[in-house]
Amino acid sequence: MTLSTSDKKLLRQLILHLGAAAGFAFFGAVYERFSHEVYSYRMIYAFAFPLLLGAFPYAVCLWKSYDAGTRAMQLWNAAVFTWTVGSVFRGVLEIYGTTNRLILVYPVAGAVSAAAAAIALLHERKLRKTHPEEDAGYA
Repeated sequence: MTLSTSDKKLLRQLILHLGAAAGFAFFGAVYERFSHEVYSYRMIYAFAFPLLLGAFPYAVCLWKSYDAGTRAMQLWNAAVFTWTVGSVFRGVLEIYGTTNRLILVYPVAGAVSAAAAAIALLHERKLRKTHPEEDAGYA
């Protein structure tokens, strides 16, 4: 079975997000084991962001042989990573029993990055339709 360049990029992203999900799941399990009965669901379930928002969409794109474009993938990866780190950070603050107003930056920054990824995806699709013979800079 030969994979195209776009399929190789999608497979690499899928493996990256599965590895990140496994790493955050391991981190959550170790933290829960040594937490002295103090838990935060945001810390324990931080693995869900790279699994559900990272690996799953890339698996669907790979299954459908859909090329998402490099810019859109990079922006989407930034959104997923921002939400994941924000979840871990909020979990740390919950465990320590404190709050911080700056924690609101993570969901907002993730949403902005996700919106930028959607715009980049639409722009790349438009470029492919109007100039199919040219490299539109999305490879």
